Amino acid sequence: MFTGIVECLGTVVEFTRLDTTAAGGNGASLAISGARSILDDCHLGDSIAINGTCLTVTEFTDDTFKVGLAPETLSRTNLGKLQPGDRVNLERALAAGHRFGGHFVQGHIDTTADIIEITPDANSIWYKLRVDDGKLMPYIIPKGFIAVDGTSLTVCDVNDEERWFTIMMIAYTQSHVVMPSKKVGDQVNIEVDMLGKYVEKVTTSILQGASTSDGSGTSSYIEKVVEKVLQKNK
Repeated sequence: MFTGIVECLGTVVEFTRLDTTAAGGNGASLAISGARSILDDCHLGDSIAINGTCLTVTEFTDDTFKVGLAPETLSRTNLGKLQPGDRVNLERALAAGHRFGGHFVQGHIDTTADIIEITPDANSIWYKLRVDDGKLMPYIIPKGFIAVDGTSLTVCDVNDEERWFTIMMIAYTQSHVVMPSKKVGDQVNIEVDMLGKYVEKVTTSILQGASTSDGSGTSSYIEKVVEKVLQKNK
């Protein structure tokens, strides 16, 4: 579990499609440097989010660490496009007892989005992003949470039909995350608010369980709920 509050910026040292070392596990791997500030309490097997993607540390030094990348991770995220020298957002898994400054972020990327507009506004920046998977738009709501490359941000405007939303980034955040280094056309990782997914699953399950083939069961269930509310308010 993460919060979406980026702790530091790391630098890609190497992306390897087939890493035959013990730490690579005969799969894809990613090596990151410039992470000294988050490695003082690191252990093998710990979770670190890279651009919002929860990954397992397989090797580390005082300043660098390596993670393995599964095929699912490469297909869902922008990590496979990283090049040596690219900067990335880094965040350790949340420690119990610490202040929770962002929102519930799992580090499980839902989809990617393309930056389609960048507009400065005083010392802030507007970003408009088009989501690749339109089925996720119901979970993106104005003033709701969203994680963009692992950064906890507030959604401003939403257009479901055209699959885009906007966020505004203040000056402080700009200086602590990778987003300002990106340009129109670049791809970012997106994780929608997990609470919305759970609410949908529970309510859908209830309504489907109450429904019949002609839909009368669902209507009956809703009528009972309304009746209880009205009785309580009498």
